[in-house]
Amino acid sequence: MCSCVRSSRALSPVLIPRLLLPQSGYRAAGRGLWTSTQCLATNGDSQLLPLPSQARVVICGGGVVGTSVAYHLAKLGWQDIVLLEQGRLGAGTTRLCAGIVSVAKPISIECRMANYSSSLYQQLEEETGVKTGYVKTGSLCLAQNQDRFISLKRLASRLKVMGISCNIIKPKEVAKLHPLVNIHDLVGALHLPADAVVSPPDVNHALAVAAAGQGVQILERTTVQQVLVEKGQVMSVQTDRGSIECEYFVNCAGQWAYELGQASEMKVSVPLHGCEHFYLLTKPLPEALPPNTPVVMDMDGRIYARQWQGGLLSGGFEKNPKPIFTEGRNQLEIQNMQEDWDHFEPILSALLRRMPNLESAEILQLVNCPESFTPDMRCLMGEIPGVSGYYVLAGMNSSGLAFAGGAGKYLAEWMTYGYPTANVWPLDIKRFGNLQSSRTFLRHRVMEVMPLLYELKVPRWDFQTGRQLRTSPLYDRLDTQGARWMEKHGFERPKYFVPPGKDLLSLDQSKTFYKPDWFDIVGAEVKCCKEAVCVIDMSSFTKFELTSTGDQALELLQHLCANDLDVPVGHIVHTGMLNQKGGYENDCSVVRISKNSFFIISPTDQQVHCWSWIKKHMPNDPHLHLEDVSWKYTALNLIGPRAMDVLAELSYVSMTPEHFPSMFCKEMSVGYANGIRVMSMTHTGEPGFMLYIPIEYALHVYNEVMSVGQKYGIRNAGYYALRSLRIEKFFAFWGQDLDAFTTPLECGREFRVKFDKDTDFIGREALLQQRHDGVFRRFVMLVLDDHDTELDLWPWWGEPIYCNGLLSGTTTSSAYSYTLERHVCLGFVSPPPGPEGLPTPITPDFINRGDYEVDIAGQRYPAKAKLYPFSSLFTQQKRRKEDIELSNLQGK
Repeated sequence: MCSCVRSSRALSPVLIPRLLLPQSGYRAAGRGLWTSTQCLATNGDSQLLPLPSQARVVICGGGVVGTSVAYHLAKLGWQDIVLLEQGRLGAGTTRLCAGIVSVAKPISIECRMANYSSSLYQQLEEETGVKTGYVKTGSLCLAQNQDRFISLKRLASRLKVMGISCNIIKPKEVAKLHPLVNIHDLVGALHLPADAVVSPPDVNHALAVAAAGQGVQILERTTVQQVLVEKGQVMSVQTDRGSIECEYFVNCAGQWAYELGQASEMKVSVPLHGCEHFYLLTKPLPEALPPNTPVVMDMDGRIYARQWQGGLLSGGFEKNPKPIFTEGRNQLEIQNMQEDWDHFEPILSALLRRMPNLESAEILQLVNCPESFTPDMRCLMGEIPGVSGYYVLAGMNSSGLAFAGGAGKYLAEWMTYGYPTANVWPLDIKRFGNLQSSRTFLRHRVMEVMPLLYELKVPRWDFQTGRQLRTSPLYDRLDTQGARWMEKHGFERPKYFVPPGKDLLSLDQSKTFYKPDWFDIVGAEVKCCKEAVCVIDMSSFTKFELTSTGDQALELLQHLCANDLDVPVGHIVHTGMLNQKGGYENDCSVVRISKNSFFIISPTDQQVHCWSWIKKHMPNDPHLHLEDVSWKYTALNLIGPRAMDVLAELSYVSMTPEHFPSMFCKEMSVGYANGIRVMSMTHTGEPGFMLYIPIEYALHVYNEVMSVGQKYGIRNAGYYALRSLRIEKFFAFWGQDLDAFTTPLECGREFRVKFDKDTDFIGREALLQQRHDGVFRRFVMLVLDDHDTELDLWPWWGEPIYCNGLLSGTTTSSAYSYTLERHVCLGFVSPPPGPEGLPTPITPDFINRGDYEVDIAGQRYPAKAKLYPFSSLFTQQKRRKEDIELSNLQGK
C-alpha cells in the first residue's frame, strides 16, 4: 500500500463531507423550505402528522428516485400522492453517491434518461429556490487501447443521433482540459461537455420541495410492511403506523426493494442485490482544482474521479466486489460502512497511475457506500406482472442520480398514459421472471455485474454466472458436439458449433469489433442450411396454449391480434399483438390446433411480458384457459432443401409442398414418437420445418433426425446462422427491430392486418388513422458497398443512417450475408422535416432514390436501400413471395 494511505489513516477525521449533506444543513433546510407545512411529517416534529387513511398512490422510498416519481406524477396532475420514507429523506444511497451526471451510458434509453436528468437538475434551483450544487463540468472518457477507443467512437455516433454534444479528442487535448491526467498511455478520449456534477441530497431535497408544493404528502419515519392485493389489484399499504387504502403503489425502496417485494402478501419479484462501493475523498490540493474541472472516467483503469471542494473524489468498480445483505438486513438508514483499504488498494493504485501528482495528497476519508445492482446492469422499471397498480423503479447500478430524473419521468408517464413516451423495454421489469429471484443467483450475478460496468463489452458478449439455469433436454448432447452457448431469459441456446480440431480456448476468448473468429464456422452452417439440412435447437421459444369450451379463445385472439385468426384448423398465422397506438406489444405465430384451441409461439424474452399482456385482456371466464407450455416442448428447426427428405423418411409421409403447404401444422409421428407438432416454417425464409416435440421424446427424435440425415449432409447449427439468414431475408426481430412504438405500416406488414374484416382489435383505430395521415418512417434493408469485411469495422446495431448527407435514422440489427457476401443492416429511416418543421410522410420514391450511408464509429459506408416486401436479391433462388412474407421471424 502506498505511503500516502498509511499516513492519511492517522489524520483522517471521521466526518461526513459537506458535499454529501445539503449545503444549508439538512434539517434546517427541511424545516425552513417546505412550501406546505401540511405535506411533511418529520422526526423533529413534536407530534407526527396523522397517517392518511387513503391515497391514490403511495410511493415507498424517499431517495432521489422516489422523490423524482412523486415530482413527475404531481407535474402530470396527480392528486392524493403520499410518499413514505422509513428513515429520513435521502438517508439511503442518495446521501452517499458521488454526484456525477453523465450521458456516457451503454444503451440509448439510458443516455436519454441521463440527459433529461441533467436538464432537470439544472432548472430545479430556479423552480424551488433550493441550490442543487449543479456545475456543468463536462467529462472525459479515456481510452488506453484501440478497442476502447472504438467503443467510444460508437458511443459518440449514437449520442450525436440524440442531439447530445460530444467530441472525439486526442491525448494532448485531454491534458489541456484536465491538469492532473497522465496521458502517456492514452490513444484518445471522448469529451462530453454537457456532463455535470451535483450535490445528491440537495437534488433530492429540491425534488421533495417541488413535490410538496404541488400537494404531495411526505412522511418520514414510516415503514412500509407489506402491500395488500385482492384479485390481482393493489388495495392498500400496511405500515408500522397503520394502513393506507390506495389504487397504486410504487416500490422505490432501493436496497430494500427486493425484501419489500418478498414481504408483501402476494410476493413480488424485484431482482436486485447490494454490493459495497468505495470512493476516496481528499483534502483540497495545494493547487485547488476549480469547480468546473471535468469528470474523468478511465474505464480501462476501472476508476472515475471528479473535483470535490478543491480536492478529489475518486472511486471505481473493482474486479472482486463485495456483495452485502444477502440474508437481508433491517437497516433503516445506510450509514457509512467500514473502510477496507486493502480492498480499495487496486483502485487507488490505478488512480495514482492516472494522476501521479496525487501521490502527496492528503486523504480525508474512504467512503463505503452500498449500491444495488440488477442481473443485466439495467434498472428495473414498470408494472409488476399479475398485480395491477404495483409499479417498481429500483436497481440503478450505481447510476441512480444520473437516471433518477429521466426514469421518474418515464414511470410517471407510464402510470398516467399506459406507456411512457420512449421505448423502455430494455428496462421493463417484465424482462425478468421469478427464475431470476434466487438470492444465490443474484449474489453470484452481481459479483460479475459490478466489474462489467467498466469492462470493455464487444458485440455479443455473454454473462458467465447464473448459467445452465434453463436447458433443453438436448443440452449435454449438443455440448459434446461442440456447441458454444449464449443465454436468453435464463435459457441456454447454441451460438454455433465448433468443428473438431479447432482451438476452443482462443475461439471463446475472441473479442473484437472487427471480423470475428467464428466467421467461417457460421458461414459453413449457413451454407448447409441453404444446400442440405441443418438442425437448430430452438426450445427457448415461449409457448402458450389458449383453449376454451366455446368461441371464447377465438374471440380473445381476434381482439388481441392484428391478423385474422379465424382460419381453418392446422393453419399458422403470423401476427402482431398491438397496443392502442398500433405498436407491437408482441410478435408471434399462432397455430389453430383445433376449433377452440390455439398454440402461441413468441420470442424467448417475451415469456413474462406476453403472458401479462394476454392475461390483462382476458375476461374472467372459467371456460377460457391460458397455459404456459414452454417447458413441455422441445423445438427443433430443420432448415434446408433436404429437410423434407429427412422427415419423409422418418414419418413415411410425403412432405412436399403439394402435400404439406407453407405455414401449415400437422400432428405426426416422427420415428417412434407420436404427437409431434410439425410446422412448415423455419423463421428464416429457407425451406424446412419446425418440430415441437413433447419433452420426453426429445432425445429420441433428435437422434433419429441426425441418424437419417447423415446421408443428406445434416449438421447442427446455431443462432448466429439463424440471425444471418433472417436478416438477409429482411425478417424483423421483436425487441430490436420491432417495439411498442413500431406499427405494421411502418415495417411493410400491412398485409398482416385484417383491415378488410369488420373486426375490432386493439390498435385498429390508430392504424386506420396512420393509413390516412401517412407513415413518417419506414423499415429498410441496407446492403453495404465499399466495405471490406476483412479490414473494416463491422456494423452490429445502433449505427446512424444518413440519406443524401442528412441524418435519417439508425440501424436496429445487422449481420453478414454469406449469400450476398456483403453486410446487411436493418433499420428505420425518416425524411427531413417539411418547410414548417413538421414531419413529412415517407414515400417509396424517397427510399429508392436516396443516397444512403451507414456510420460505423465515425466512418461512413455507402449502402443500397430496399423496402419490405421486396423482390428477392438472390437470383439463384426462385421462391414464392408468399413463403418469404409468411415465414417472418417472431423473435430470436
